[in-house]
Order: sequence, then C-alpha cells, then structure tokens
Amino acid sequence: MDKFYLVSASLLPEAALKVIEAQNLMQTGQVRRIADAVREVGISRGTYYKYKNSVFQFEPKDNTRKAIISMAVQDEKGVLSIILTRIARLNCNVIAINQTIPISHVVSVTLTLDVTELSQNIEDLVDILAKTDRVLDAHLVSVG
Repeated sequence: MDKFYLVSASLLPEAALKVIEAQNLMQTGQVRRIADAVREVGISRGTYYKYKNSVFQFEPKDNTRKAIISMAVQDEKGVLSIILTRIARLNCNVIAINQTIPISHVVSVTLTLDVTELSQNIEDLVDILAKTDRVLDAHLVSVG
C-alpha cells in the first residue's frame, strides 16, 4: 500500500508542479486535451503520465457553509422544480438531493445545500420552503 505525505510545493520537482498546473488547466476547461495542457505548461506527455497519479493539489479548507433541510412534499410533477428555483433565487447551491419513493402521494426530500452566499438567514429559507405550495413540511436538520 502506498504511503502519502503532505509536503510543501517548494520541495517538489518542477516537473511535478507543472503536472499539477496541467491538471488544473484541464479541470477548469481552459484546455480539453492532455496534449494541449502539457504544451501549455512546457512538459512532455511522458512527464505528465509519470506524475499524474502521484501528485495532487491540496485545498487546506472548505470555506462553504452547508445546511441539510428535510421536507415532506406532495408527489406531483414540477414540485421539486419549484423548490429548486426558490433555493437558487436565494443564492444557494444544491449539493445533493435525496428523495424517497412516494407513499400515499407524499415524498420525503432531503436537500444538502451550500448556503455560503444565502441572501437571507437560514430560518427564512426554511420558512419560504415550508410555505411553498405542495410542500407539507420543511425543517432544518443541521447547519455547519
């Protein structure tokens, strides 16, 4: 089994740093192909393939605030779309949606949201969702 170490970028060979730079170019969509990425950063494809599975950029912390909201919703077409539109208008991003199968025409929906840029407080968001047509219940499970 491989061992992993977290080391300062100053200790890595220049080639490894350029591989990370090439990976970032592809992940951000600035280039589409490996050939274009390696040409852009000035390394060979062989160098890229030598390091690509061994070096990764470390993000020291996640600056997002997350909230989990649970709802009971009537099982009708378009209800989830209405809910997601309201969430988007409040500057929230949906990270995950978990939904049960309908029982007696009611669906349990759990949303995990990025509320970092929420334009109101979290209680207002839950209240807005609870008052949405065909939402039977909404409550905050956790926020962090």
